Amino acid sequence: MKSLKIWGGIAVLLVSQLASASPLDAPLTQFFQQRLAGISDDVSVTVKTPEAQLPACPQPDFVMPNNGRMWGNVSIQARCGNDKRYIQAVVAASGDYVVAAQALARGTALNESNVQMKRGRLDQLPPRTMLSLDQANNAITLRDIAPGQPIMLSMVRQSWRVKAGQRVQVVAAGDGFSVNSEGQALNNAAVAQNARVRMSSGQIVSGTVDPDGNILINL
Repeated sequence: MKSLKIWGGIAVLLVSQLASASPLDAPLTQFFQQRLAGISDDVSVTVKTPEAQLPACPQPDFVMPNNGRMWGNVSIQARCGNDKRYIQAVVAASGDYVVAAQALARGTALNESNVQMKRGRLDQLPPRTMLSLDQANNAITLRDIAPGQPIMLSMVRQSWRVKAGQRVQVVAAGDGFSVNSEGQALNNAAVAQNARVRMSSGQIVSGTVDPDGNILINL
């Protein structure tokens, strides 16, 4: 008798779960599987909006807002012709992310020996967690990081390509001409960042650091 009650309870639970499933769970899961291809290979979506408030058509066109959020609690616009509605859903996604392979002190340069990839729930990670070793390569830590801790982009900076006081080449280019001169960098800057330079004349100019450490100025 006791076993019958247990199985009966399980059956009620299963029926309750099936009844609460939204008709848009499957199409939204497919939508996010395509959106997260190459990042996550295990995606599922649970719609939180009541069925009575969903659009009438079974296959709406989904549009994501431009807020950069890929998982967790999200709001998606669903379009059925001229009918547009916002749907609240929870996106669960699993994949690989970057963690510290050992204790990292502030100022440590990241490389393949001190970071590693780990698999887990991406939607449960802190915002802007690194998802690729390329993001960690040559980055410098801005704080101490514990072993196994997910590494966020806010925890690091790019390595300096130009340092304050360094002599640098300034390349000023315009329509059909290019002029090279030398100056002294006034600030630290990584590739693609802005650097200010004092020229030999005393004039201060600013430009973008290229991979070779030159300062590029477009005229």
